[in-house]
Amino acid sequence: MFLGILALNLVRKGGLMKTQLLRDHLGSVLRVVRMEQKKTLREVALSASISLGYLSEIERGCKEVSSEMLESICMALNVPLWQVLIMTARDASVIRPTPINAIRPVAYAA
Repeated sequence: MFLGILALNLVRKGGLMKTQLLRDHLGSVLRVVRMEQKKTLREVALSASISLGYLSEIERGCKEVSSEMLESICMALNVPLWQVLIMTARDASVIRPTPINAIRPVAYAA
């Protein structure tokens, strides 16, 4: 059931519909928290002992993050892990409707 909620959010990419992954939502939440604190990627990466590039990829939803690494990032942001997880679940449960004029048929290769 929980995974079904994650699959409700659809993103338009190159004319195709794609379900958003948990890492997309988690990355968005981490970025919002960091930006609200007016911290740079460099500051958080240094404090969390991870590379700036890796943190950037996590925020963009390009990389999965381990629980240990996520805890380090949360500590660098001074926010409890449970709070980030709740924010992520809330973000994932929001259905973002696509305007009807933006929906185009998807062509499938034969």
